[in-house]
Amino acid sequence: MSSTTVLTESVDRVIRSRRATRAFRSDEVPRDTMRAVFELAGHAPSNSNTQPWRVEVVSGAARDRLADALVAAHAAGEQSVDFPYRDGLFDGDLATRRAQFGAQLYTALGIARDDTDLLDGYNTKSLRFYGAPHVAMLFAPAQTEARIAADMGIYAQTLLLAMAAHGIASCPQALLTFYADTVRAQLGVTDRKLLLGISFGYADDSAPVNTVRVPRAALVETTRFHR
Repeated sequence: MSSTTVLTESVDRVIRSRRATRAFRSDEVPRDTMRAVFELAGHAPSNSNTQPWRVEVVSGAARDRLADALVAAHAAGEQSVDFPYRDGLFDGDLATRRAQFGAQLYTALGIARDDTDLLDGYNTKSLRFYGAPHVAMLFAPAQTEARIAADMGIYAQTLLLAMAAHGIASCPQALLTFYADTVRAQLGVTDRKLLLGISFGYADDSAPVNTVRVPRAALVETTRFHR
C-alpha cells in the first residue's frame, strides 16, 4: 500500500468519524496531548497568514468557575452576544436539516420539544460543557467581519480534526457564546469577541445521546462542478 493511500485512508477516517459529543467522561486530556493538538491546529490557513484566532483553554478549577458563572448568568437572563443570532437565520433546506437534527437529538434525550423544564435542564447541562473536563473559547478580533470569521471557522475545523486524530471527543457549542460578557469577565479577556466554544475530552460511550448519527446532504445538493 502506497504512502498516499495510507494518508488518504487516515484522513478519510478522521473526517468521517468526527462528530459532536454531548456526554463526556471526567478523565482529563494529558497536557502534552493538548499542547500537541493546539499547536497542530495553529497550522490552519488564513487570509495573508493573519492567524486572527486567540484561544483560551480552560480546565480544572477555572473550568468549574466558568461553568458556575455561565449557569448563573443563564438563570438571571443575562445574555450578551457578540455575533447576534436572530429567528429566521436558517430557512429553506437549512431549516429542514436543523429540524431533522433537533428531532433526532431530543428523541435520544427523551425530551419532548414542549417540555420547557427538561429543555432548560438540558441547557444547564450544555453550559456545564456536557461534563467535558476542558473547554476552548475561540476569540476573534474586535473588528471581525465576514472574511476574518471565515478564517476563524477554518481554524475551528482544523482544531476539531486535530482533536479527532488524537482520539479526543469534542462539541462546538454556540450556546456558550450567548454569554460573552460572562466568559470575558471570567477569563480576563477585554479586547476580543467570542465566536465559539468547544467542549472537549473523552466520550462517554454509554450515553444514549452519543448514539445520534446525523445524515449529510448528498453531494448533488451542495456542489456543482464546472469546466
